[in-house]
Amino acid sequence: MNENINKSALFNGSCFALITTAFTFSIRAGILPQLGEQFGLSAEQLGFINSMWFLGFPIAMIIGGLVYHTFGPKRIMLVALVCHTLGILLTIFAGGYSTLLISTLFIGIGNGCTEAACNPMIADMYSGVKMQKMLSRFHMWFPGGILIGSLISLAMTKLGFGWQAQMWVTLIPTVIYAVLFFGKTFPKSQIEEATSLANNFKAMLSPVFIFLFFAMALTAISEFGPNQWVSIILVASGAEPLLILALTFGIAAIGRYFAGPIVAALGQTGVLLGGAILTAIGIYLFSTVTGPAVYFAAIIFALGICYFWPVMIGSVAHRVPKSSALGMSVVGGVGMFSTAIFQPIIGGWIDSARVANSSKGLTADALELATGQDTLMKMLTFPIILIVLFTIFFFWQKSSKRITESEMTMAVH
Repeated sequence: MNENINKSALFNGSCFALITTAFTFSIRAGILPQLGEQFGLSAEQLGFINSMWFLGFPIAMIIGGLVYHTFGPKRIMLVALVCHTLGILLTIFAGGYSTLLISTLFIGIGNGCTEAACNPMIADMYSGVKMQKMLSRFHMWFPGGILIGSLISLAMTKLGFGWQAQMWVTLIPTVIYAVLFFGKTFPKSQIEEATSLANNFKAMLSPVFIFLFFAMALTAISEFGPNQWVSIILVASGAEPLLILALTFGIAAIGRYFAGPIVAALGQTGVLLGGAILTAIGIYLFSTVTGPAVYFAAIIFALGICYFWPVMIGSVAHRVPKSSALGMSVVGGVGMFSTAIFQPIIGGWIDSARVANSSKGLTADALELATGQDTLMKMLTFPIILIVLFTIFFFWQKSSKRITESEMTMAVH
């Protein structure tokens, strides 16, 4: 059915669309202090701006999952292109807080459309082991793109480029994916049962899906909370925040590329539990160490969060297969929605910690260090809860007959 599809162009276009998503995450994280300074924004207001990225993502991802088989990946990616372009340009020419909220929402919607269209499209273009490999390589470009974007933002900041110039860079992968997709024929679905929404919704009422739904909310904020605020909470740690971001996602990219043997050895449940433990250790170290030791903390943290997102999505595909693409979109969506909710809360934690520490007489770097460490200690709550949940999940699923050898080759992307 899809023999005449230009798979190479569509796959590469998908990768550049995901790089656009990654750039809008990492470069925005890098320019956050500049935005706060130029527009006189509090950390809580910056949190609301951040939340628009994470709010637009799940809205578009879930709607895209619902209409994928009727609206089609080509049209969904056209919506992504329009939203990415509008969002980036509105950010560059923003006049203040309100414009930044709207522009970041557009960017989030573009990112969600990318996930909603490209995941099932790649699955329809390839089959078997090849499909798993290509999905893994596709999703490698989110942490990979964050690594590249972080280094670009760091270099441009050091060279004196303003935040507008850095946002222009995010248009480069946007233009590239538009060119790669232009005029191409997109594949049709290979799985007829996937169009049965009634079956999808019925499967999503299972205890395992409900557990994964709530656990995803905590895995996502454990990953994206510290990373999105890295330029503020680690500014006085004695380490370069954007290098921390680059190191974290560089390790995550490598880890995801070679994920197969890890999942085969530990299983999905073992990987999730181990990830929660390492994430908790990493955040605790972030909140207590300074200087070069912060880079060591970043390595531990990166190994912890590395497999959260792909293994959670893979667990849905493996353990609740009848939920199909919609189930994966919903779980991915709740992860982003949770992160959106927590962004202004984290911003409020930063503001409160700064006031409290200032009242103690702390100033300058000492004030920023104490503020960041206090905020990180609050973030530590998320992975600690996950350790409890994934311990329960480990023994629950260990006794379940649903676990088969297919777990060993589950898609990790």
